[in-house]
Amino acid sequence: MTQRKGPPEPLGKALAGFLARAGLTQRIEQASIVDAWALLVGEQIASVTMARMVTRDGTLFVDVATNAWMQELSLMEPQLLKVLAQHPAGASVQQIRWRLARV
Repeated sequence: MTQRKGPPEPLGKALAGFLARAGLTQRIEQASIVDAWALLVGEQIASVTMARMVTRDGTLFVDVATNAWMQELSLMEPQLLKVLAQHPAGASVQQIRWRLARV
């Protein structure tokens, strides 16, 4: 075990350093779009959808309540991508894949 030199490092700083060294910082930032989905798309769309995950290549998977909504949202994808781009991690979303929600 190596001895540590200097004062203890704050946990947040240590964690950020670990994530950066592991190459995970960008993926965690990219995944933050899932949490921001409802706020970005608004109450009406959020009430019938749930963002589930975003892949490394920028595909956002979103569950949709009905086939009718899935069709409507597919047509709105270009506008939704512009809305998502307003979020710091939104520029990494390249496409949205709509999936019928499992009941």
